[in-house]
Amino acid sequence: MENSELPAEVALMWRLRDTGRRGPKPSLTLDDIVRAAIELADAEGLAAVSMARVAERLGNSTMALYRHVKSKDELLVLMSDAALERPEPLPDGIDWRTGLTFWADGVLTAIRRHRWYAKLPISGPPAGPNNLAWFDCALGALKDTGLPEEAKVGVVMGLITYVQGQIRVAFDLAAGYDENPAAFSQYGATLARVVDPRQLPAVARVLEAGVFDEVGSFEEDSEQDFHFGLQLYLDGIAAFIERVGQDRAR
Repeated sequence: MENSELPAEVALMWRLRDTGRRGPKPSLTLDDIVRAAIELADAEGLAAVSMARVAERLGNSTMALYRHVKSKDELLVLMSDAALERPEPLPDGIDWRTGLTFWADGVLTAIRRHRWYAKLPISGPPAGPNNLAWFDCALGALKDTGLPEEAKVGVVMGLITYVQGQIRVAFDLAAGYDENPAAFSQYGATLARVVDPRQLPAVARVLEAGVFDEVGSFEEDSEQDFHFGLQLYLDGIAAFIERVGQDRAR
């Protein structure tokens, strides 16, 4: 496939877009721009990122940035890939479940370093070099499961949906907790005053069991919820692998 046939965002992330420039190498590079944008987002949040602010951080004119990046949307695409640094290789000799747990913990750690990442829109499957490296790593964890390649992709895409979705919800809830911790600490008591067991019997049973009575460290609770849901998902994969093996044995 010729570079001109590549989707614009893919060509951009893989640095395959022909800029048409000739002559000496410019002092400002695309990597400089992306690095400065990430530093700005880390310091002030995603809303602070604009072409003008990034140019100011670099000590350049805004027009100098437009020679490399056509718009803020393109810059966000580049940031979405560059912020996820390449994953650590899976440890040798581990099984698929340990491998996917290791992978999921790695994604969590990477996004925690750049919390604004959870605010980026998701517009398609992995396509940039770093995101594809994470995709490859997760697929590699399944190499000895006996699953067909199509099923491996389905398993990993489902895992990506869980991990990124859980992280995004956890970050939003953390922001809400910071703004109004009382709403969380009084959640059980508040529900107990409005829940009618005849209308919401399942919720009433949860309240009666005292599930919402104790409020611990929000960060610890969110990490426990993340791993609880992850292990449930992996239990489902384990059952699926077993079923596929049984079907093949027939």
